[in-house]
Amino acid sequence: MRRTKRKGGSAPQAARRQAALRVLVQFRQAVNSAKQHFRWVGKQCGISGVHVWALLELSEAPGARVSELASALAIHQSTASNLLEKLRREGLVKREKGRGDQRVARLFVTAAGATLLRRAPSPVRAMLLEALYAMPGSSLERLDALLGELLGHMKVDRTASGRPLSD
Repeated sequence: MRRTKRKGGSAPQAARRQAALRVLVQFRQAVNSAKQHFRWVGKQCGISGVHVWALLELSEAPGARVSELASALAIHQSTASNLLEKLRREGLVKREKGRGDQRVARLFVTAAGATLLRRAPSPVRAMLLEALYAMPGSSLERLDALLGELLGHMKVDRTASGRPLSD
């Protein structure tokens, strides 16, 4: 790429540009590492990494509802329903109607799902989420504020926040 001199360019602007590029590289590392981790988990288990994560969440909360799974995975409820349909077809999850309200389906991991989880590599949860859990609360709060500020400067597809990184 041919470089041209910009009028009014200064050392502080160059330093700011370099800092922005370093941050961009770190974002790429975080997102690409998370995607690679999901692919690795999926390859080890024979289903996608996000499906394995969903199984783990259901194994830790037997009888959960679809909305509770969606919340645990930080995805849209319709996305969670689609994940569950595949898990149900594979015989890894079963749905049971509630005793009181027949409209409410409770979700359970089947024996086959439990077997798959036992052979799953660790960590099963999203690598990025595990890293966030490991951070001190004050760091998470600062990161949350800074990412909110960043998103405020971007034209962001807000619907993308309801899809897992594995997509």
